[in-house]
Amino acid sequence: MTKAQPMILLVEDDEELANVYIARFEAEGFGTAWANNGEQALAKVLETKPDLILLDIMMPRVSGFDVLDILRNTPQTKHSKVIMMSALSSDKDVQKAKSLGVDDYIIKSQVAMADVVHIVRKHLGLTDTPGAKPASK
Repeated sequence: MTKAQPMILLVEDDEELANVYIARFEAEGFGTAWANNGEQALAKVLETKPDLILLDIMMPRVSGFDVLDILRNTPQTKHSKVIMMSALSSDKDVQKAKSLGVDDYIIKSQVAMADVVHIVRKHLGLTDTPGAKPASK
């Protein structure tokens, strides 16, 4: 029996950027779900039970910081793997995310999509298959 593909929940209010990430993750063999605001993200987490959540900070309705805080204080989601991906790069923002229990923090302008895929794989305990063709950048 083969293991189901890992599920990624992408929480991103920029639909074009979300579509690019979803296409890449699906090409890499991940299942994907998308939420375009924090309120929707909280519902989707319970609905899809993702293996990892990629969470933007600056979003309508409920910020990524608030979503992370709620996830960490909810018994069903307190151990969810959460990587924040944001344009916010100040030490204050990174420290706030860490104090709320984020697993990792990615500054969007400082990483390529291949790096994000690699970081997600690392957090899911997946290693790139030896001899596999590298994904094009």
